[in-house]
Amino acid sequence: MKDINQALKPSRDSWFKRVVRLFDRVAVDEAVWVELEELLISADVGVSTAEKLIEAVKQRAAGEKLDGSSVRSALKAEMIRMLGIDTPLAGSVSVPKVILAVGVNGSGKTTSIAKLAHRAKKEGRRVILVAADTFRAAAIDQLKKLGAQIGVEVIAHQPGGDAGAVVFDGLEAARSRQAHEVIVDTAGRLHTKFNLMEELKKIRRVAAKIDPTAPHEVILVLDATTGQNGLTQARYFTEAVGVTGVFLAKLDGTAKGGIVLAICDELKIPIQFIGTGDGLEDMAAFNAEAFVEALFS
Repeated sequence: MKDINQALKPSRDSWFKRVVRLFDRVAVDEAVWVELEELLISADVGVSTAEKLIEAVKQRAAGEKLDGSSVRSALKAEMIRMLGIDTPLAGSVSVPKVILAVGVNGSGKTTSIAKLAHRAKKEGRRVILVAADTFRAAAIDQLKKLGAQIGVEVIAHQPGGDAGAVVFDGLEAARSRQAHEVIVDTAGRLHTKFNLMEELKKIRRVAAKIDPTAPHEVILVLDATTGQNGLTQARYFTEAVGVTGVFLAKLDGTAKGGIVLAICDELKIPIQFIGTGDGLEDMAAFNAEAFVEALFS
């Protein structure tokens, strides 16, 4: 089982070790700020977010007359502040809790769903998975295989079937079996972006017919290795289905862990979980302070 420190090793070794060393000096001049911006952008923090972060640290450095090591501490504090978006309080959620998992094909969505289900089962919750990505037979087969591996029930129809009907049957099954959670796998690619988003909206409507408060969470699975392209994906999904949180998958496979800052800054969506490896145990609840400490350690 990989932890967050191991997952962030590529990002730390490639970029953030150099960020740390930038402040191994008493005076911080303009050249330091320029190099810092270059390093942050190289780590996929993004131009806008990097500029915002540096400006905040600059103001603190000037106002408090900070030396190099104190500027480094200020940078860490500003990063933690930027990442510290609270997950919206759901209030009293009816049972079963309905979670929609959305994201493009290849993002690691189905594997991330399995990790969430595995975690829930270990914590004593009964979970049902719903294979609503009916457009890919491989997606249904993969979810069934993972469900069997974890030991949770998977509700599925034939490939090419109506995704809304699968969701309806899944929620009905969850009620009759007194499940605590339902996690719905959704399509990641249809013929056009419009079709995909309409399909997701339809699934939302079906869920709401059974429980007017559902879905209770919409988790967007983003592939950390796609970097800034992931931001565009996130905007589309947020507009269509109101994403409530992000599961950042494959973080261990990229040196550009700075994308986490861009997601929180530009989209104002909290990161809930990160994928730290390929195994079912390889995930962690996101913690801003632990994340930043791991980058700088």
